[in-house]
Amino acid sequence: MAKNMEFDFTRLGQEDRYRLLTNFVGPRPIALVSTQSENGRDNAAPMSFFNVVSHEPPLVVLGIQTRPDGQEKDTVRNIRRDGEFVVNMVDMALSQAMLVCGLAVDEDVDEMALAGLTPAPCVHLRARRIAESPCAMECRVERLIEYPRRLLIIGEVVQMHVRRDCLDAAGRRVNPETYQPIARLHGDNYITSDQQFVLPPPPMPTQSLLAAAVK
Repeated sequence: MAKNMEFDFTRLGQEDRYRLLTNFVGPRPIALVSTQSENGRDNAAPMSFFNVVSHEPPLVVLGIQTRPDGQEKDTVRNIRRDGEFVVNMVDMALSQAMLVCGLAVDEDVDEMALAGLTPAPCVHLRARRIAESPCAMECRVERLIEYPRRLLIIGEVVQMHVRRDCLDAAGRRVNPETYQPIARLHGDNYITSDQQFVLPPPPMPTQSLLAAAVK
């Protein structure tokens, strides 16, 4: 067995912690988060510190760091003010627009317009979703967890918009042939879910094997 390299996170610098965590915890789904500014301008930004954490209640979490100068990002300001946001899932067709939305542009720039995306109205929120997204989730802030340079945002999903061809004929389960979200690995490396496989659980071991495994 190969020898381990050991990293003491209580002593490691933040850049090394980030490098190790993002290199080995992946792939991480991408949330292209859309919000609205105070004057109604659309804002969109990709976040790869994102996941679903509960179905009852239906909760997702975002982790958003401040800018290098310590200032909050536009997305965070909008979420704090309105208490809402939209998670737009990203597939290959949306990947280049997602990267455009991640550019460090001025506050008054409409990222949806810059990326050539189509805003669409939400059912429960003032913010608008991205029409090109295969799946968009309207979220209301459930709680905010504050850290010195990072905010964890827990949002409750109140509405989901799913493109019809992303579901099976019964409209119950995802169609893996058409819904193939991309996820981030490390640096500029991403992965797509176009090579899915079925991994059924094994049968329960016999009583003799279970007894042998008990220490």
